Order: sequence, then structure tokens, then C-alpha cells
Amino acid sequence: MAALLRAVPRFPGKTAWGRPLHGLWWCCSGQEDPKRWLGSTSPTSKEKPPDTETEKFRMFYRFDAIRSFGYLSRLKLAQTALTVIALPPGYYWYSQGLLTLKSLCIMNGVSCFALAMLCWMSYFLRRLVGILYLNESGTILRVAHLNFWGWRQDTYCPVEDVIPLTETKDCPEELFMRIQQYSGKQTFYLTLRHGRILDKECFTQVFGALQIFK
Repeated sequence: MAALLRAVPRFPGKTAWGRPLHGLWWCCSGQEDPKRWLGSTSPTSKEKPPDTETEKFRMFYRFDAIRSFGYLSRLKLAQTALTVIALPPGYYWYSQGLLTLKSLCIMNGVSCFALAMLCWMSYFLRRLVGILYLNESGTILRVAHLNFWGWRQDTYCPVEDVIPLTETKDCPEELFMRIQQYSGKQTFYLTLRHGRILDKECFTQVFGALQIFK
């Protein structure tokens, strides 16, 4: 995971904003193309407010490595499925004397480890922020992240329910900062060290003025 983060292009300074994304002309307008982010599957929405159907959302943060994490999530899901599917034939071969007890135990151990790793990775990756948007009226925050299957999912949060980063104990220099809500509904993880702030004003409006902006 750390290797993937290090592979993301770094810009001078702690944080960069207002820089164009190469080949992604829609960044400045806040319009996203789902096929360019995590594949051809359209993004799913979660609890979308009905009064935002006609509003445009402006992108103000992007984590470029989220696509790689999406591929990694789907690869891990496929690998876990293969190890679990191999268990029934393994038990059958053991009953027929074609497989030793030691080999069967190894198969069980590998399957259990794969399931545990899948649960841990899914828990983290489903909370890792890929893109952040703010609507025109500045009242709704849209968080683009991964779902269990490694595809994009959008979650909508009222800005007034988001705890400003200036009120938390997390530091911008840390690898991840938590996006928390007063209602305690869901926590997301944001990286300023490897992510890009595209609109300083929108970011400050939602999360407050951090030390990196002063």
C-alpha cells in the first residue's frame, strides 16, 4: 500500500491546488467521467439529497492512486474467491485419499488468511477518499470512494455535519486524516501528502483553514 502511494506523482510543496489533471479536461468544471476513473461501470449513489438533482458539483480534491486501489480491491476479491472455491474439491480429494491432511490444513489456512485480508482491505479501501466535490450552494459534500467490489460509489454529506479538520487532532503532515461527521454516521480517510487540492477556497469552506494554507 505504501509503495502504491509513493508511485503517485509528487508536486513541489506540501500541497498543490489549481493544477490541471493531464487528459482530464472535466476537472475544472467539476464534471466527472466514470469510465476514466475506475472502469466502465457507472458510479452508484448513496443517500443523494433530492434537491441536488439539478445542481452542479465542483471538484476540489483528487487522489490519483484511487484507481490503482480499485484494481487491487477487485484482484484481492478474485483471489479470495478462488481460494474459497478450491476448498470443496480439496475435501473431496482428501476423502478419496488423494490429498494429505497436512495439505488440506494448508488450504484451509490460506483460505482463512485470504478472507481476513479481504475484510481488512475492504474496511479501509471503502473509506479511502478518491474525489471530493462541493455543490454550488456549498451545503452538500460529495465523497467519491470505493465500494466492496472495488467500484466507485458516491456518498453525500451535509457540510454542516462535517467536522472541520481544524477541530480534530489529526495533522496535515500525517499520511491520513479522518473526515468525521457530528452525527457519527461514517468516517472517511483523506491523504494530503499524496492527494491534490484543486480548489483551496472550497477545501477551506468545508474543512477549515489548515496550517498548510497559512
